Amino acid sequence: MDDDGIRIRPMALADCDRVAEIRIGGWQTAYKGLIPRSYLDALDVARDAERRRGYFSQSDGSVVDLVAEHDGRIVGWACHGPYRDGEVRTGDAELYAIYVDPVRYGAGIGQALLQQAVRRCTAAGHARMLLWVLKDNDRARRFYERAGFRPDGAEEPFEVDGVEVPEVRYARALRAD
Repeated sequence: MDDDGIRIRPMALADCDRVAEIRIGGWQTAYKGLIPRSYLDALDVARDAERRRGYFSQSDGSVVDLVAEHDGRIVGWACHGPYRDGEVRTGDAELYAIYVDPVRYGAGIGQALLQQAVRRCTAAGHARMLLWVLKDNDRARRFYERAGFRPDGAEEPFEVDGVEVPEVRYARALRAD
C-alpha cells in the first residue's frame, strides 16, 4: 500500500466485471473525440467482462494483469507482458493497457499501476518497455512522458469504424537497481 492508500495486486478472475467497467468507462472518456462516438457507444461491459474472463482463464502466465484498489474498491487496471512484433514475442516488455476509473483521474492510480508494471518488467530482466498510444491522445502522451517514456518514431495505422486513429509507439529503458 502506498501513501495514498492505493494497493496494487494481481488481478483475480472475480475482478473481471469491475475491470470491464473501468476499461469501457476509460475508453468512453479518454477516447471521446478521438474515436467515433458510434463505436464508443456500442461498447458493452458484459461482453467485455466475458472476454476478460476468457483471456484470464487461458493465460499462460506471460501476461500480467494488475488491479489498483482504494478503500477495498478496484479503481484501476493495467496489463503487461512480452512485446508483440506481429505474432512474434520479443525480449522487450509491453504495456498492453492501463485504465483508471474516470472519476478517479488525477489521483495517482495510473502512476501507481505504471510504476508497479515497470518494476515487475525490470525484475523480469526486460531491457525496455514499449507501449502504443493514440497519436492525438495528448493527455495519455503527457502521462507516459512524465514517467520517462519517449516516442521512438514508430507509428501504426489504426482504423475504427472507417476513421483513421493512428498510434505511436513509446519506449523506456529499464534498469535493474
